[in-house]
Amino acid sequence: MAELPNTQTLLLERAEGVLHVTLNRPDSRNAMSLAMVGELRALLAAVRDDPSVRAIVLRGAGGHFCAGGDIKDMAAARAAAGDAYRTLNRAFGSLLEEAQHTPQVLVAVLQGAVLGGGFGLACVSDIAICQQDAKFGLPETSLGVIPAQIAPFVVGRIGLTQTRRLALTAARFDGAEAARLGLVHFSEADEEALHARLQQVLEQVRNCAPQANAQTKALLLAAQSEALGPLLDRAAEQFAAAVSGAEGGEGTLAFMQKRTPNWAQ
Repeated sequence: MAELPNTQTLLLERAEGVLHVTLNRPDSRNAMSLAMVGELRALLAAVRDDPSVRAIVLRGAGGHFCAGGDIKDMAAARAAAGDAYRTLNRAFGSLLEEAQHTPQVLVAVLQGAVLGGGFGLACVSDIAICQQDAKFGLPETSLGVIPAQIAPFVVGRIGLTQTRRLALTAARFDGAEAARLGLVHFSEADEEALHARLQQVLEQVRNCAPQANAQTKALLLAAQSEALGPLLDRAAEQFAAAVSGAEGGEGTLAFMQKRTPNWAQ
């Protein structure tokens, strides 16, 4: 079990194979500071190879997920001049890349403000659950800036046509619209229903073998960018290894014996 880093902007809790991560800057609606970006990146690196962590649940404190970038950090970057803006912006893009490819199942629980960078984090989750009255949007252009790091991830999530509409109008929308767009998988009426859906999703994740899940996630992501033939060649090799491996053996035996496999117990 990996040792978790000390964090000032995140609340961390382990429970039943799940790492619960809460963005904890409620006074700023959990705006993404450079410190928070650094802590999230360190956390993902710490648990990347930890088999005891089956899923990571990301949410925000105080009724909001994340209202975007921290204006104070932007002001500090302005004062520093030089390369500070680029460094600040690119660090968040690196976080999105690392979150997208984390081997664990990444579940986003979305309430209140889901704006800018928070919108980007939602787009790199494997499973997104929101409360119906959550407020989504890409406000960057209305502030005279651009959604520089999140844009590719938003396009990957909801497609170019809808991303163009949302980014070029800074339109706000609710959880029902987020579900219609495919940004989230579930839009729930209230917090109680949100919690119930999260528990259902985590139970489903626990029914899946962790290494098989990690390899499947990597395969699905690779399908977006790699040539089909070489990808299928590599996938065939991985399949053969999985069938003869520990998880494949246990899964097959459990099926024959009509019992629950050891990873789901």
